[in-house]
Amino acid sequence: MLKKLFFTLTIFATFIFAETNAPKFELKDINGGVTTVIAKENGLNIPEAKGKVVLIEFWGTHCPPCMFSIPHYIELTKENKDKVAMYAIEVQATPKEALKEFAKTKGINYKLFTQKENMNFVNYIAQRASWRGSIPFLVILDTNGDVVDIKTGMVSKEYLQKVIEYLYNKKSATKSDKNSTTSK
Repeated sequence: MLKKLFFTLTIFATFIFAETNAPKFELKDINGGVTTVIAKENGLNIPEAKGKVVLIEFWGTHCPPCMFSIPHYIELTKENKDKVAMYAIEVQATPKEALKEFAKTKGINYKLFTQKENMNFVNYIAQRASWRGSIPFLVILDTNGDVVDIKTGMVSKEYLQKVIEYLYNKKSATKSDKNSTTSK
C-alpha cells in the first residue's frame, strides 16, 4: 500500500513539476497589451484564444508575400471572429511606433508584436519548429492549442478558410460526441 501511494505521489509530483516548468511567455503587443503563451508538449496554450483556431505568423513589413497576405488575414479575422485568433510577429526590426502607424494605415484588426520585445518567444518557436528565418512563416494551432500545420511562404485565404472550418467543425463534432456518450 505504501509503495502504491509513493508511486502515485511521484507521478502526481512529476506532472505538477512538468506543468509549472513549461516555458511561459508574456508577449507584448504594439499597443501595450499582453498575451500569455504557455508551452505544451504538442503546441501552445494561449488562454485568451481558448477554443479558437490560432494562426501565428512571423512576417515583415519589407516582405512582398507578407504584404499580400495582410488583407487575407484582415478578412479571415473579420469573418471568423468567434472561431479564429490571429497573432503576427514582425521580424524585420520595424520600430514599434512605425509598426503602429503601419497597422493603422493597413487597417490591421489582429494583434501585432515586435520581435525585439518578444525575442524569447521567437527563439523558442525557431528552436521548436526548426524555423530558419524565412518569412512569411505560419504556425496553425487547433482549438486545443496543438500544432496542426506549419507553412513557409504565402498561404492562400481559401486554404486558411478551409483549415479554420475543418478544425472548428472538428471541435464541434468532438463536443457532440462527448455529449451523446454521456447522455446514454
